[in-house]
Amino acid sequence: MADTRVASGLTVEQWDSQFFTEYLTENRFASEMGTSELNIIQVKENLMKKPGDRINFALVNKLTQSAVTGRNTLEGNEEDMASRSFEVTVDKRRNAVRIAEIDEQFSAIDLREAGKMVLKDWSLKDTEKLIIKALASINGTAIGSADATARDAWLTDNADRVYFASGYSGTDHSAGLTEQDLTNDKLTAADVSAMKYKARVTANPKIRPIRSESNGRHYYILYVDPRCFRDLKADTTITQAQREVALEMENNRLFKGGDLLWDGVIIKEVPEIYDELATDLANLGDAGTVEIGTAFLCGAQALGAAYAKRWKSVEETFDYGDKRGIGIEAIYGIEKMKFGTASGSDTGDLKDHGVVTGYFATSN
Repeated sequence: MADTRVASGLTVEQWDSQFFTEYLTENRFASEMGTSELNIIQVKENLMKKPGDRINFALVNKLTQSAVTGRNTLEGNEEDMASRSFEVTVDKRRNAVRIAEIDEQFSAIDLREAGKMVLKDWSLKDTEKLIIKALASINGTAIGSADATARDAWLTDNADRVYFASGYSGTDHSAGLTEQDLTNDKLTAADVSAMKYKARVTANPKIRPIRSESNGRHYYILYVDPRCFRDLKADTTITQAQREVALEMENNRLFKGGDLLWDGVIIKEVPEIYDELATDLANLGDAGTVEIGTAFLCGAQALGAAYAKRWKSVEETFDYGDKRGIGIEAIYGIEKMKFGTASGSDTGDLKDHGVVTGYFATSN
């Protein structure tokens, strides 16, 4: 007689392990997440083994000093890495579904399996929302909640990391948005190159690109509002440049179907940028009559993701056992990496570490 065995996909431990694996691989930003200082979204799980509410990330800048040559002395001429630190705070995040016994009876699908897809989809969207809000944040405050004073202070400190399509170079954030008009300030190939130039040349310190494992080349990633992505695809320069891109990048894990490649920048359409930011930036361009779209050019250590507890399933019964619920929960946080530029301070006059923020005119 054979023993009855529970399907591995239905056991809690197996399901949780598979769930987290799928969460990491199916996340829209999965190809840019990793534990190295060279990843766009650096992930740390230090708090998995010890208590605490925040994880410290070391921010490492690019070395720029010339080589010490010949018989010249190296000792005493070492270069300062100018490394700094940034803390990411974690919090508990969870959701659940509940099903009555009668509905389970009528359904041929097990509750755990039935809830798996909707809960996994919710967890992916939760992570994506945190990433978008972090990219657009003003020194840790959601852009829609930051007042004019905070926005202007952020723009002043990040002048080498903010790009207005109109060419605005002042320190009044609202005035910069107002200048954007639909005739001249839609996202184009030239803007992508200009944002890259800011990151690689004029930014101080420079924003490090990431290195592709497949071909050894260096790239930046540009996350784009879908309206701006549509405008960019209408640029004839971009249209002609994409003819050979698919073949060139088919084995590059950073490049997915539908992405664009221009001037060493992989351009990704992210609908969630519209979902999360469109309302906050509605009708702020061209004297209050034009929609503002955003694009975020990211290099190494643009964001930090801190995990104290991976996504895990939980179950509960209600109403004298008539209803069963399944939930998922995690303790984690995602923030844009920042460092202080004030003299002698690691937290004063904060500057975004690995992001160039671009503002463009667009429309619905």
